[in-house]
Amino acid sequence: MKPLRLLAIAFAAAIIIAPQSAHAGDTDICIVPKPLSITDGEGSFAISSATRISIGDESLRRSAEMFAEDMSMELGGRMTVSDKKSRKSISLNLDQAMESEEYRLEVGRNGISVCGGSEKGVFYALQSLKQLIICASPTNGKAVLQAATIIDKPRFAYRGAMLDVCRHKFTTDEVKRYIDILALHKINTFHWHLTDDQGWRIEIKRYPELTQTGAMRKQTLVGRYRTSKDYDGTPYGGYFTQDEIRDVVKYAAERYITVIPEIEMPGHAVAALATYPKLGCTGGPYEVLTTWGISEDVFCAGSEETFEFIENVLTEVLELFPSEYIHIGGDECPKVRWKACPKCQRRISEEGLANEAELQSYFMKRIERWLNGHGRKIIGWDEILQGGITRSATIMSWRGTKGGIAAAALGNRVIMSPNTYCYIDYYQTEGREAAGEPLANGRRSVTMEKLYSFEPLEGLTEEQGGFIAGVQVNLWTEYIKTFDHAQRMLLPRLAALSEVGWSDRTRDLDDFRRRMRSLRRVYDREGYVYSTYFFDGTDTGPDTEPNNTNQ
Repeated sequence: MKPLRLLAIAFAAAIIIAPQSAHAGDTDICIVPKPLSITDGEGSFAISSATRISIGDESLRRSAEMFAEDMSMELGGRMTVSDKKSRKSISLNLDQAMESEEYRLEVGRNGISVCGGSEKGVFYALQSLKQLIICASPTNGKAVLQAATIIDKPRFAYRGAMLDVCRHKFTTDEVKRYIDILALHKINTFHWHLTDDQGWRIEIKRYPELTQTGAMRKQTLVGRYRTSKDYDGTPYGGYFTQDEIRDVVKYAAERYITVIPEIEMPGHAVAALATYPKLGCTGGPYEVLTTWGISEDVFCAGSEETFEFIENVLTEVLELFPSEYIHIGGDECPKVRWKACPKCQRRISEEGLANEAELQSYFMKRIERWLNGHGRKIIGWDEILQGGITRSATIMSWRGTKGGIAAAALGNRVIMSPNTYCYIDYYQTEGREAAGEPLANGRRSVTMEKLYSFEPLEGLTEEQGGFIAGVQVNLWTEYIKTFDHAQRMLLPRLAALSEVGWSDRTRDLDDFRRRMRSLRRVYDREGYVYSTYFFDGTDTGPDTEPNNTNQ
């Protein structure tokens, strides 16, 4: 399918102050993504393991305990969390006058005050405070923070990152590590790509064969798709049990991240067809794909058994994922089989459809109605615009921004995720292999500078811009076999996406580069694996004409 590190803060030599900020002064406070405003204060506050964390509401205890645990290594001990107020403490409170993700972080001589519009806002404030402490380079278990007031809230409500576990699967602990990275960058949505041609990765109890046959491929392509004919000869597979999925969903929720599953349809369905051939137009035989690209074998849109299967699968998916939205794919669906399929042609005739494009629209709308009837909404890739969509469908624009602009013009909710800016399985230097990069998807580059330059509202009227819910990076894993490699593709590019999604549209690359040098210290402290091209200046260089790539 369509071919998802970080955001954080840092101590740098300069900061950008938003227009409503009082003044910059000589402050060294630096945060990624850039806050709405920072105002200098007088003096400083020294934080240590002896500093108490006082919570004004019991709902804040979990975040406070997580923060205390996370800072214990930096401070040489664990701070105590209490519901009693104390002097020179870190005070956490809720302020219903603020927006949900908004926060105010005040560092003064007599302590630190945090207020959030919700538990989520307080959590984001603690992410910023965590970065401040790390970048202050604690000595002898004590970090001295400069007095300042930070007022902050995100530009976009949806800030996402996708991880493909179909081409290559990662462990549950590695998926949690991915979620930790998202939380650091104030990313609030984890898009989990769970089914595709190369593997079915989610346990469905009604259909156990999906994780016996559909989860396994006999071997995997070695080298570049379209040019290599070599295979490793090694069976590859695996899946997530329902208990593991519940564990991941709970882990993400504790970090205020919503997990949106993607169940692909009607294309990218070969793993399901290999398991149940009757769901395809030809009846098979089918085999879980061992290479990448697009298959002409898709779900049969004329068969009632197809819809029964999908609805039964989604019934279990809804039990596992409480998210308001379910991603149902809709991309890269060739119509070759439908054109030759008597059942599909009969469906077109009986439903009064004009062509196969409208048949795909029928397919997606039917699944959407079913999901709506169960209290959920759909997200689909921009191809679902073909043949018409309902006003309640959300479009994820990946083939550039044109699909998103068209959907916004119709009044549909849009998530901007254009491959030209947001596909982080692409090379991250302009020199590509010449710069020492490992094999990546296609021959296109998305450098830090490129991603940082992305403006989600470009080409939209003010009214249309109101339909842009947010932005997302996508990490497809055709050429990514290990989690270390996945981290290097995610980081530091996620930091650029986080600032695009969180901060205002006024950007200064030089300032961002300075702040990223400090954020790098946070990466090092957390033990994250990241690419150094941006930091050492080797990400720019000679470029070549890009080629389009398929997911």
